[in-house]
Amino acid sequence: MTMLAKRMSVVKPSPSMAVSQAAKALAAQGVEVADLGLGEPDFSTPDHIIAAAHTAATEGNTRYTATGGAPATKQAVIEKFHRENGLDFMADEIVVANGAKQIIFNALMATLEEGDEVILAAPYFVSYPDMALMLGGKPVVVECTRADRFKLTPGALQAAITPRSKWLILNMPGNPSGAVYSEGELQALGAVLADHPNLLILSDEIYEHILFDGLQFNSFGKACPGLRDRTLIVNGVSKAYAMTGWRIGYGAGPAGLIRGMTTVQSQSTTNACSIAQAATVAALTGPQGEVARFREAFERRRDLVVEGINSIEGLELDAPQGAFYAYIDCTGIMGKTTPYGVVLEDDTQVTRYLLDEARVAAVPGSAYGLSPFFRLSTATSGDVLSAAINRIADAVARLA
Repeated sequence: MTMLAKRMSVVKPSPSMAVSQAAKALAAQGVEVADLGLGEPDFSTPDHIIAAAHTAATEGNTRYTATGGAPATKQAVIEKFHRENGLDFMADEIVVANGAKQIIFNALMATLEEGDEVILAAPYFVSYPDMALMLGGKPVVVECTRADRFKLTPGALQAAITPRSKWLILNMPGNPSGAVYSEGELQALGAVLADHPNLLILSDEIYEHILFDGLQFNSFGKACPGLRDRTLIVNGVSKAYAMTGWRIGYGAGPAGLIRGMTTVQSQSTTNACSIAQAATVAALTGPQGEVARFREAFERRRDLVVEGINSIEGLELDAPQGAFYAYIDCTGIMGKTTPYGVVLEDDTQVTRYLLDEARVAAVPGSAYGLSPFFRLSTATSGDVLSAAINRIADAVARLA
């Protein structure tokens, strides 16, 4: 007897989690593996944030909060948007959930009808298309080439829009590409969107604080204020504050949409963890020095990986402008043969070879909608990254 709903036949587990689990399985067998598959900072959560959580627990802040977020959490989010992005929101335009992914899921759940189209700029975060499919939507993938720095152009956006288009999802800085949009580039996209009043915009800004080369962040909401009534900004504390396990994300958008998302949450998780919300208040309103220190470390690691990968014949990597990933072009080793006689025909085979031969866990570009590439997470120590690059170089050198 089939127990699962038909929708599950079109949904797959997260590829990055699958790669990480494969690496952990090898490690459990005693095999030393450089797990560069999962995007998780290796830093500890800053002490003042942990202290705030401890205080919340010991003082009895352990009960349900309001579904859309405790008043103090919402106020901290409101202050963050005002201080860092020049955006002003009211409490009924804010919702807090169990991670940025739940914010996105709730938004799609609250709005998608069967067959509605969700425009995705590839390479995209792996969960976007599967969320859309799970909820009856149709992903419309627009390939954003390396020549375009993996960014959506106005012409490509215009060509993708149809009467069934419901959402455009942007991610900046991008996972996996590290692409960063300038204010002018966002405004050019906004000019296209202005002519399509039924199209909603989801701007995933979770990597906002991880920018390199002195770049300044441009929120879509600030760049395109005329589209405010149909823009949802998604963010959270996971990446910037090394709080992946605390599971707090937040969204800001029109009150009607936020109300619908809150209703969805009321029938699923009720609210985000009260203690994690207290920690989030401390993260957003407290000292920001550790955020700057993390960013500087990520930039050093970025530079190390760019130099190392570009020294390997057959692999190419343009310096990412943000986030903590390396999206590596492996066109130069396509068609080569492994020592075991397997011809590398796609980037999935490349990452399988790297895991087997170099003991490096990476995610294939096919998971992000654009091949042939593979993604390494650079959110680990320089020593681990250097060792991984050396092993990748040795493995590539053994190809015929």
